[in-house]
Amino acid sequence: MAREGEDTGMAKASKAKSQRKKKTKENKTRTVHANMLYDHAKGEENPNRHYANNKIKTTKYTVLSFLPKNLFEQFHRFANVYFVFIALLNFVPVVNAFQPELALAPVVFILSVTAIKDLWEDYRRHRSDKEINHMDCLVYSRADRRYVEKYWKEVRVGDFIRLRCNEILPADVLLLSSSDPDRLCHIETATLDGETNLKQRQVVRSFFDLDCDFDPLKYNSVIECEKPNNDLNRFRGYIIHRSGRRDALYKENLLLRGCTIRNTEEAVGIVIYAGHETKAMLNNNGPRYKRSKLERQMNVDVFWCVIILLVMCLFAAVGHGLWMFQYGDKRPVFDVLSPEGTDLSPIMSAIYLFLTMIIVFQVLIPISLFVSIEIVKICQVYFIHQDMELYDEETDSHLQCRALNITEDLGQMQYIFSDKTGTLTENKMVFRRCTVAGVEYSHDANARRLAMYQEMDSEEEECTSHGGTLPRRDSVTSHQSARVVLRSQSTKSHRRTGSRAEAKRASILSKHTAFSSPMEKDITPDPQLLDKVNDCSSQLDFMRFHSQPMSQLPSDLADIIDFFIALTICNTVVVSSPNQPRQKVRMRFELKSPVKTIEDFIKRFTPSRLTSGSNNSSSSSLITNRSSNKGCSSVLSSPSAESTLTKLDEEQPPGGLEHAFGPVPPCYDGKAWNLEEGELRYEAESPDEAALVYAARAYKCSLVGRLPDQVTVELPHLGKLSFELLHTLGFDSTRKRMSVVVRHPLTDQITVYTKGADSVIMDLIKPPDTGNSKGKRQKKIVNRTQNYLNLYAADGLRTLCIAKKILTKEQYACWLQHHLEAETSIQGREELLFQSALRLETNLHLLGATGIEDRLQDGVPETIASLRKAGLQIWVLTGDKQETAVNIAYACKLLDPEEEILTLNADSQEACALLLEESLHYIQAKFLCSSADQAAKAFHSNFAPFELYPSSSASSSSSSHAAPFTVHRLGLVIDGRTLAYALDKSLEDKFLAVARSCRAVLCCRSTPLQKSMVVKLVRNKLKVMTLAIGDGANDVSMIQVADVGVGISGQEGMQAVMASDFALPRFRYLQKLLLVHGHWCYSRLANMILYFFYKNAMFVALIFWYQFYCGFSGSAMIDQWYLIFFNLMFSAFPQLITGTLDKDVSAETLQQLPQLYVNGQNSEEYKPYMFWMNMIDAFYQSLICFFIPYFAYADSDVDLFTWGTPITTLALFTILVHLGIETKTWTWMNWLSITFSIALFFTVALCYNASCPTCYSPSNPYWTMQRLLQDPLFYLLCVITPITALLPRYFYRACQGTLFPSPVQVGRQLDKLPAETRRNILSLSRVKVGSPLSPKPPFLSLSKPSPQGCNKKDQRGFLKTSQGPVSQTDAEGGRSLPGAADSEKGLSDLYTLVPTEIDTLPYTKDVPPPSGESRPPSSKDLQCLNKTLDVSASSWITSTPLPTQTDSVQLNLPPDGDSQCAKYTRNSEERLHSEHAVHPARRAELAADQSLHTTL
Repeated sequence: MAREGEDTGMAKASKAKSQRKKKTKENKTRTVHANMLYDHAKGEENPNRHYANNKIKTTKYTVLSFLPKNLFEQFHRFANVYFVFIALLNFVPVVNAFQPELALAPVVFILSVTAIKDLWEDYRRHRSDKEINHMDCLVYSRADRRYVEKYWKEVRVGDFIRLRCNEILPADVLLLSSSDPDRLCHIETATLDGETNLKQRQVVRSFFDLDCDFDPLKYNSVIECEKPNNDLNRFRGYIIHRSGRRDALYKENLLLRGCTIRNTEEAVGIVIYAGHETKAMLNNNGPRYKRSKLERQMNVDVFWCVIILLVMCLFAAVGHGLWMFQYGDKRPVFDVLSPEGTDLSPIMSAIYLFLTMIIVFQVLIPISLFVSIEIVKICQVYFIHQDMELYDEETDSHLQCRALNITEDLGQMQYIFSDKTGTLTENKMVFRRCTVAGVEYSHDANARRLAMYQEMDSEEEECTSHGGTLPRRDSVTSHQSARVVLRSQSTKSHRRTGSRAEAKRASILSKHTAFSSPMEKDITPDPQLLDKVNDCSSQLDFMRFHSQPMSQLPSDLADIIDFFIALTICNTVVVSSPNQPRQKVRMRFELKSPVKTIEDFIKRFTPSRLTSGSNNSSSSSLITNRSSNKGCSSVLSSPSAESTLTKLDEEQPPGGLEHAFGPVPPCYDGKAWNLEEGELRYEAESPDEAALVYAARAYKCSLVGRLPDQVTVELPHLGKLSFELLHTLGFDSTRKRMSVVVRHPLTDQITVYTKGADSVIMDLIKPPDTGNSKGKRQKKIVNRTQNYLNLYAADGLRTLCIAKKILTKEQYACWLQHHLEAETSIQGREELLFQSALRLETNLHLLGATGIEDRLQDGVPETIASLRKAGLQIWVLTGDKQETAVNIAYACKLLDPEEEILTLNADSQEACALLLEESLHYIQAKFLCSSADQAAKAFHSNFAPFELYPSSSASSSSSSHAAPFTVHRLGLVIDGRTLAYALDKSLEDKFLAVARSCRAVLCCRSTPLQKSMVVKLVRNKLKVMTLAIGDGANDVSMIQVADVGVGISGQEGMQAVMASDFALPRFRYLQKLLLVHGHWCYSRLANMILYFFYKNAMFVALIFWYQFYCGFSGSAMIDQWYLIFFNLMFSAFPQLITGTLDKDVSAETLQQLPQLYVNGQNSEEYKPYMFWMNMIDAFYQSLICFFIPYFAYADSDVDLFTWGTPITTLALFTILVHLGIETKTWTWMNWLSITFSIALFFTVALCYNASCPTCYSPSNPYWTMQRLLQDPLFYLLCVITPITALLPRYFYRACQGTLFPSPVQVGRQLDKLPAETRRNILSLSRVKVGSPLSPKPPFLSLSKPSPQGCNKKDQRGFLKTSQGPVSQTDAEGGRSLPGAADSEKGLSDLYTLVPTEIDTLPYTKDVPPPSGESRPPSSKDLQCLNKTLDVSASSWITSTPLPTQTDSVQLNLPPDGDSQCAKYTRNSEERLHSEHAVHPARRAELAADQSLHTTL
């Protein structure tokens, strides 16, 4: 696109030179000048002329480029090139077989249909672009000396733009001025990342102190910034003023295109990036095009079709050559001379005929297949969109399909990689419990309140007496009950409110305020802690009244009040009033100190010192006018270290402190505060922050206002206090903490409050001096807090530590000076700021810790259980700490309490290598037979222990897996550091060998890059189909690497959705998307492709058989009109209908029997042999359709077409009835399409035969069909031929369905049964037995034949070995069974008891059943099942014998002196029977406590 303002008359050399210079500069940075300075200059003098303008164009084509560009794209498909080549070949007179124009028709039709579809899509994009480009905005005009309205497309880099409230930003703009007195601008980024909470942006520091409107005419600075990039969370640059001074620019100064201005009447900025260079446009890649696995398989078979075609042509050419050769020199009468009039030699005749036959047999390569597949996929996507079960009413969102061409891949997934937070959980944080000064407050009443949300939403009564609460540690009587409580509590998540109407209202409110559902806000305080807070506040009030020093307050009470102050002010929460949700509360509380001159002046004009990466939030504004003695045009320099130090050196006179302790409430002037603090609404950037502020408010410690330099808090008894905010160190993922530096209004001390991850904060705590009692007390508090943190993590809570530190003015002044130097440096700024923050945040005093619950989404455990049964391997890759992740994994049934856990934590490459080696040895020793050869025989199938259908095991071994492997009842937990070592080239194979043997893999503390590396490793090494699902920006790389990427449109924004192929509102919808729609899409397309190959081969073979009767001359007995349009028109519609609507099994059965999904995983519907079977069948059917009419009309006087037309008709009938045999679901549309096809054929035939007497002389198709319809023989042929042709296929289908039914056919038989019978059979197949947590196996099944070398005796011994020294505990009475294997002797001949992942039906009472209930199904029941389904029970689920004992395996490496071997310690049931029962997930915590202390 040519840019405006370029002078075309400019000399080429100088132009190239200047562009080269510009290019080298632009490689590193971008320089932006104000456009006004160059208004009257020539185009080439404007330094901004090389940057993109703001016009966006997302269309692919223009009017001129459409045809060439579209054809070029279509010819990327090899098939299209081939068909055009054939059509053009037909124009060569020597080899042509049909009328050239007629042969061109199909190709033109196919290309036209695709082109029209592309054109329509592009036109829609064009309309959308036009709408956006013609939106209005205010741009400053130098000529008019005011802001004038312009279209978005006319905006240029360097323009000044005025933005008004609720306006959308037209480009990426640097904020230079704001009407907000705090020089802030609030934006909503919902269109960019889906987040509804307000973000704050700051005016560039050097423009901060203007006291009047910004005047663009006085602007003369230059901006240097980074080149356009798609990182939404990064902006680096600096602004150079005329004085030569530089000021740093951060992402807080940049407003991004597509965001909406809120709470700010007016703002002015300069455009930095425009149009396609804006961050929003660079992030918008549109739908992605991938090739599906099925399409790749299909291309192989297309290649085989080409081979078959060439063989047939070669055969015909040789035949023709020999036929010509037998005449010798005598030319046959009918021989056609060459164009020169000479005779053709037999060899030349054969070569020409070879080319002619390629034209005649071209239909063998299915030209319409590719277009049909596209049409079917679009229809499939439409029907998936229309599925109301995939619509989420609460968020008003439904499934989006962003990649149109991989729907069938959904039916072939083998591995799922999932994020945890926001994907498996709600990302809806609820304050659960806390510990302050070493005392734990369990908040039981609050837990009961949360349970009420569950009860309101649940249709069943909860069975636990706790009402679904998380129990106190000391209140649980057994580890079993602790487990039950957690399961019942976590199995269902909670809607926001009880009734649907309330839910709707709450969701409308939450559109205004993020993270503010009643469940999150209305926290019930712990009575014990509430009493202490009130006691502390009243003591403080008393001391203030009597002017006593605050140091007299007992330390535990001081910690409590500091704890809640930290919760209230150490965050970036914005306060807004309820009646205008997006309007800030504006109120300032003035300190009535007599000294208000310099200190107040500096204070008023000191912005909060933000570090890069922090978002300083503000909610209150100045009411008082800014100092009027400043000139409007003056630009104050940014506050220097000196001015801040001057402020610190000012001694506050006695009056100030008297005021702080005076009888009058100190912190507000006489104005009425008419808003109840309960009515205030909090806008938080993260759900964790909102949860903590709401928790503090429950204890009457409310955040009521925030300025850049002041935070106002209301405390009980004390009223409102203003904390002077000296500095904010924002949260970042490296430091994992956030700090604020404030001047405490009660003590006048400079205090640092820090909150952050416990793994970080506990290392920064000042080591207690154990010499005195205070130090001992502090050490005890730290130890107790650590214990409580471990328990919180074991409960699956997210933990945060709160700490403080008191600084002297000298310490703060010294730190500030260094910090400001770090802030203004350009080189290595991040590292310097990190070091500076570290200097401040050391030797902290621990106040306490909080546990926040991230609730599981609805139906997650059930979904994971279903996907498991479907043979899918599920790995969770999360950034969360190990304990929290492990316990969420238990809650959502990813990890089973009855399986062993391998925990890998290493702190060096060598340690990691040793751990992996030992893990492999352990797995082999525990699970495999003695010899490797036997092991290979024993586990020949991909999912042997959970092999669902023994009949398919032989074929499944030939599926696309790299090598057969076994999945054991093991869980693998690995942390980020160990994962980094394991992903090294030298160790990745060992890591994969261990991981693929485990049923569940949990990677904790993993980075976005590690997530994508794990997915890539599994996909490339194991050659499996992978699906990645996540909801945040940190999941984007993983989503893009996987075969199918699924984004969850959740609370973390839309980045994941924008990068995904499919977007879901909830994780639970993945079950139906894969098990139902994925299965259907795969089954339909696989069958349609096979049918296409069959249909075309069958039709072409008819002409091939005729060649034996016409001297291989390339003639055809079928009229060329029928030849060309047979596939394109007559037989096209029925297969499209079947491909779109066919359902082999109903949705209900597919969800109740997830095992049927294995059908797609093993590519059962489209195996290589099926292609060849179809080809053989096609040749057989064509023989019947050719020879029955041949013998029927033999020795008669009919002409060629009177014999050829019945063959065409019979072929059509045979092909349609064949489709009928393969169709599983009949609808009125199937009947209509078949009727339409037959009617269309006869209509065209009758019209064509009636109107074309001399179309192709000498042959004459006139009245052929009319004569045939009067001939009884024709009708007899129409009955006999299709029946004879299809008898073998029908017989095969009938026998297979009766004698050897596939699982899918069994499912189809189930669908035909009455609903009641079907339910009974399904419940039998599930065999529901008591609690999913009981160690007793919940499933009984027939075992597979034992592998050689592992006889039944070995199997029993195998079970024993797996138990080791630990006795087996029975579910009912806790009795010890000395010989578990012996008790199975009676069944060992017939059955093997096998633990599987199949648990009870959703929401079954999670209590151990009475012994009578937990009987396994009797053999009578199984016989009943056999009879009903006519299929052996063993086809449902079969497994190798596996241990039922719950173990957690710790691999501990020995110290240096020992030999290099690993020791295994067992966390078994015995160990868990301690005086306090332990939570189910506690075993993971125990594992973590002793996790692999590695000393090599």
